[in-house]
Amino acid sequence: MIEQYYQILRRPIVTERSTKLGEEQNKVVFEVDLKADKLTIAKAVEAIYQVKVIGVNTSIVRGKTKRFGRTVGKRSNWKKAIVTLHEGDKINFFANA
Repeated sequence: MIEQYYQILRRPIVTERSTKLGEEQNKVVFEVDLKADKLTIAKAVEAIYQVKVIGVNTSIVRGKTKRFGRTVGKRSNWKKAIVTLHEGDKINFFANA
């Protein structure tokens, strides 16, 4: 069952903006599967990281048009989930670093 949750949560997004969200508002940002809905994202975060999720906001990030030499291509669309954690819960991605 937990293997399915790892397919939903692709990777954490660690940027300056997402780090600031985590420090100030106790939120974590993930890249998730395009077909995942908010309820399954919340269940996946709770199962993998043993935290309590208050809310999930999602948005689809459209892929940019890029040039590859002479040809023009397009990057893939991807889905971003901003997960609000319960007060006191925290996810540290660099615990063993």
